[in-house]
Order: sequence, then structure tokens, then C-alpha cells
Amino acid sequence: MYAFQWTIGLLLGAVALTGLARRLGVPYPTFLALGGIALAFIPGSPGWGLDPELALALFVAPVLLDAAFDTSLRDLRDNAIPVTTLVVVAVGITTVTVALVARWMVPAMPWGAAIALGAIVAPPDAAAATAVLRSVKLPYRILKILEGESLLNDASALLIYRVAVSAVVASSLSVSTVAPALVWALIGSLVMGYGFAKLSMALTSRVHDVPSAIIIQFAGTFTVWIVAERLHLSGILTIVVYAVTLARSVPAYTPARLRVPSYAVWETAVFVLNVTAFGLIGMQLRPIWENLVPHLRMHYSLVAAAVLATVILTRIVWVMGYNGLLQVMISRRGYSPSRPDLMQPTAAGGVLIAWCGMRGIVTLAAAFALPAQFPYRDLILLTAFGVVVGTLVIQGLTLRPLVKWLAMDDGNPLKAELRKGRRAAYRAALDVIDGDTSTEAKMLRLEYQQMLERAEDSDRKTSGELPADPLRRKAIDAARQAMLALRRSGEIGDDAFHMLEEEFDWAELSAAG
Repeated sequence: MYAFQWTIGLLLGAVALTGLARRLGVPYPTFLALGGIALAFIPGSPGWGLDPELALALFVAPVLLDAAFDTSLRDLRDNAIPVTTLVVVAVGITTVTVALVARWMVPAMPWGAAIALGAIVAPPDAAAATAVLRSVKLPYRILKILEGESLLNDASALLIYRVAVSAVVASSLSVSTVAPALVWALIGSLVMGYGFAKLSMALTSRVHDVPSAIIIQFAGTFTVWIVAERLHLSGILTIVVYAVTLARSVPAYTPARLRVPSYAVWETAVFVLNVTAFGLIGMQLRPIWENLVPHLRMHYSLVAAAVLATVILTRIVWVMGYNGLLQVMISRRGYSPSRPDLMQPTAAGGVLIAWCGMRGIVTLAAAFALPAQFPYRDLILLTAFGVVVGTLVIQGLTLRPLVKWLAMDDGNPLKAELRKGRRAAYRAALDVIDGDTSTEAKMLRLEYQQMLERAEDSDRKTSGELPADPLRRKAIDAARQAMLALRRSGEIGDDAFHMLEEEFDWAELSAAG
């Protein structure tokens, strides 16, 4: 009962912190990180643990699949160069600089442990940044670069992390053994991710029960990760390929009655995993901190502060240096985007991307996943948490003011794409019922024709609602009140009430715009 009470309290506390973060316009992981610190020093708080081998599978796999499923391959191709430099070069440089700083401050730390620390804190969690950026007016291209970076930089960082940890555990590792392993991890992950996606689609297309389908989705995600790790592949790269392949095919045959609750469950699961990660790390910090003598506490705090400053400054230097070089190349050769609506890179855009370096759940999970006897594990865990908290607080709390100060605008190409998509969709809807003389067809033609006229009027704001939707919602609300009255009076029982309630739920969803 004690553990259950604490679990309820942690979840409710996280909901309250998230609500506060939303009101203040900051990423909710910022307040979760502060809550984790508070949890570490609350007297009587539990000291729950977790098998290190379980950490990455539990925390990273579903979070990554959720992000990868929404990724646009078109936008990744359009921004391939900036995303690649952030995923490969920025992660590599950050890993090296952090390793050098760690070795300078702790000379006894093995190089493998120092590089592992660098790889742990190297990948930013751009999901925290985009949570804020989506709520303000920001160029679409910058959003896509940050989302692409957050999707792929974990793979490059954790490949380095795996090699470094293996080198420490095995005490010897040569290029002749590492190179084939990396090639196998890259090629094998691509093949396996695609193959598992095709197998998953063949199995899940026959499942129409909502709870069963959602359970299979989660079980499939964890299975893909576990098998990839057992085969010494990249779990992250495999999950990314798996999710992107699914996203290109699954929407064509998934009914709305399955998709709507599925999305809601995944969003909730990702939130709970973030809460759990910050909570568990907070619980691990207290015994570590209490067992340190005072001078080691000060030294470890200085190491964490130095690594925090290193990751922030390294990203700024790299991004602004790359952006400056890009500006020079554009001034000499001109700007020729793959699509005419793509915004030209600017110095303001470089500043914003440089400041979106918040670390998150992947950094926490990677630190937690270190073997129990790994050299300087306590220092690495404290440092990783310090970097996550520091970046979420320093950058997370200042991101919205920075966006407003930069006042960037790209003409909102997403709005134009929405209008184009609506025009095509409603023309197709009109074509398919053309010639039907039924009363229902006449009513639908009138509504769809009005929507097509809205979409073709460039000066008119279009919400995506059908013209009669406000009236539908008003009528559905009246119907609900009538159902409630019948149940209160005892004229209908709960079984009939819930069946009618479900019917009107779907009607309300269809009229929600």
C-alpha cells in the first residue's frame, strides 16, 4: 500500500506540475526535473530501483516510436544537411569535449568512462523544445530540423555509448572488432526495422478490438527493441525504421475508432514514462549524495557544472559556426531550396537552434543503464541529472522569451498545405457521391461544396469543420441531456445508456473539426 500511495502521489504531483508549466509556457520536463530534485531530499521518500538493463527499453523505446511515427520523411530529406550535421558532427564534438573536460577534472577516470559520459549528455531532447515552439509562431523549417535531430541523434550518441561501455567492461577493444560491429548495427537495424514493420502490419490488420490492438502495439515495440539488442543492433535505429515504415502504411487501413483511443493512450504513456524516469533518478540521487563525503560533494557538483557549461557552449559554437559558413555560401552561390516555400537559413534561426539544446529522458535512461560496477557510475549519474536539470531550467525557461524577441516568420507554409489538402479531399468527397440522388447525398453535397468554397477562398480562415458542425454539437449536447434525464428517472438502464453514449461520442468526434 505504501508504494501504491506514493505512485498515486507522484502521478498527481506530475499532473499539477505539468499544468503549471503549461500556464507559464515552459516545457513540462523542466518542472518534472525540479520535482525529481525535490523527491531526492523529501524525508521518507521511497528508494525504488530499476534493473539497469531495463532502463533503455522501458523509457526510450515507446517514447522514440511515438516521435518517429509522426516524422515527415519529406521534411527530413529537405533538411538532410543541417540535421546530419547536428546528429553526427555536433554529437561527436560534444562527446569529445565533455570527455576531455571530465578527464581534466577527474584524471583517474578511464577514457572509456569519460567518453560514455560524453555520449550520455550529447543528444539534446528536442521534444522538450518543440513542445514550447509549437505554441508560438515559429518557422516551420526550424521545427522540422529540431524534430529530425531529436529522432536521430539518440542513435548516433548511443552507438558511441555502447562502444565506450563495452571497452570499459571488456578492458580491451580494437578497431578490427568495432568496425564490423558498427556496420552490422547500422545495416542490420535498417533491415530488421523494416521487416518487423511488415510483419506487424500483417498481424495487426486482423485485430479490431481496441484494447487488444493497443496492447499489441506496446508489446510489439518492446519486442522489436529487445530482439535488436539481443542481436547487437541499434535498438534506437531499429525502432525509428520500424515506426516510420508503419506510419507510411498503417493509416490507410486503421479505422478511426481504433486510432483515436490509440493516440490518446500513447500520449499518456509517454507522459507517465517521463514522470517515472525523473522520479526514479531522483530516488537514486539521494543515497548517492548521502554517501559522499563533503569534499566529494563539492567536487562532483563542480564536475556537473563544468559538463553543463561544456554541452551548452559546444552546441552554440558549432551551430553558429555552421550557420555562419552557410551564410557565406549562400551569399556566393545563392539559395536554391528543394521547395519554393522553404525558408532561407538566417542568423536568428541559428541562434534559436543553438539554444534548443535541452537534455531529457534519453540522457537519464542511458545514465541509469550503466552497469552497477561501472567506474565512476555515481559521478556520471549525478552529472547526467545535473545536465538535464540545468539545460531544462536555463534554456527551457528562456526559450519562449527568445522566440518572441527574435520575431521570426516564414509565411506559415503549413497553412498553405492544409488549404491544398482540404481542396483535394473535398473534391474527392464530392466526386464519389456525384450522381447519388438520395436526400442524404444532397445534404452532404451541400456541406462539402461549402467546405470546398472555404478552402478555395485564400482570404478566409478555415478550421476544418463542416458548416453544420456547430449545430451538430448543439444537438448532440441536447441529446446527452435527454439520455441523462432518462437514466436518472430509471426509464433506461446503464447498459442502454452506455451504448447510446458511445454512439453520441462518435457523432461528437465526427463534428469536432
